[in-house]
Amino acid sequence: MEIRRSSILILILILVLLSQRSVSMRYELKSGQTKCIAEDIHKNSMSVGKYFIVNPNEDQPLPSSHKIHVQVMPPQGTGMIHEADNVESGQFSFTATETGNYLACISVVDHKPETTLTLDFDWRSGVHSVHSKDWSKVAKRTQVVMMEHAVKDLLDTVSSIHDEMFYLREREEEMQVLNRSTNAKMGWLSFVSLGVCLSVAGIQFWHLKTFFEKKKLI
Repeated sequence: MEIRRSSILILILILVLLSQRSVSMRYELKSGQTKCIAEDIHKNSMSVGKYFIVNPNEDQPLPSSHKIHVQVMPPQGTGMIHEADNVESGQFSFTATETGNYLACISVVDHKPETTLTLDFDWRSGVHSVHSKDWSKVAKRTQVVMMEHAVKDLLDTVSSIHDEMFYLREREEEMQVLNRSTNAKMGWLSFVSLGVCLSVAGIQFWHLKTFFEKKKLI
């Protein structure tokens, strides 16, 4: 009896392992090229995937030309399960609504001169009735990671706006100081110009008076 139970447990374990599918690969694509991967998934099965461009120089960020376009489509091709444009990496998760071949296509953004990208793609799926809790946790964790990235992007944007506001305030203060200094200099220049004009007028008046006195006109 114990042997029979052990055999049944082993059989169930084998079926569980066989029910889980995993597509993990690393391949190269040139600019403008597209590669599609099909995965046969049963209805109500949970599926998660992740992809990223392999950085050959880990100490440096990827060039701006290294971008990909990703699409995940259902068997009938109606609608879009996941779509990402001009990204370096990403994740997706969904529950299959029908049995069939689900398609994931990755395209490298066209760029001149032509570049070759190394892509890492991992796609896992399993029977919902066996591992629904585990896959739900994975999906939730995936969504949390995506939300964390979104929040980090928002924080970076807010920080950038905050720094820009401080920079503009400093520039405004510098301009105010420059305006006050310029106004003060213009005021002194006006007084000096007025003094020079009055001096010239006084000298001319004295010269004319002396001239008329010598001529005995006054």
